[in-house]
Amino acid sequence: MGITAKRTKTKTRRRLRDVDQVKQDLLSPRHLELYKETKAVEDLPGLGRHYCVECAKWFDTETSLATHSKGKPHKRRVKDLKNPYTHQEAMAAGGLTWIDNGPVKPKQEMEIDV
Repeated sequence: MGITAKRTKTKTRRRLRDVDQVKQDLLSPRHLELYKETKAVEDLPGLGRHYCVECAKWFDTETSLATHSKGKPHKRRVKDLKNPYTHQEAMAAGGLTWIDNGPVKPKQEMEIDV
């Protein structure tokens, strides 16, 4: 007997904060402090000193943080934060919007010969 959905379990283990949560962190320092207070300092890499706000990741050393900042995943995340999704785009992704297919054509009545 093992884990039946091991792939799902590993994906949720690496789960990061969403773009809207990180955007709130950047706009409000208080929001970021509340998030950091939920983590125990002893459990964090580098005792919680090196944190990338954009990616919501902790690093062991300043050099690993600097290397991460030059990398492609960090740059992608920064680009995503510059152009966040609008509320309408989020609703459309969830399938909760009404799609306009143009004006409705009037139905033509068909005559049936009996």
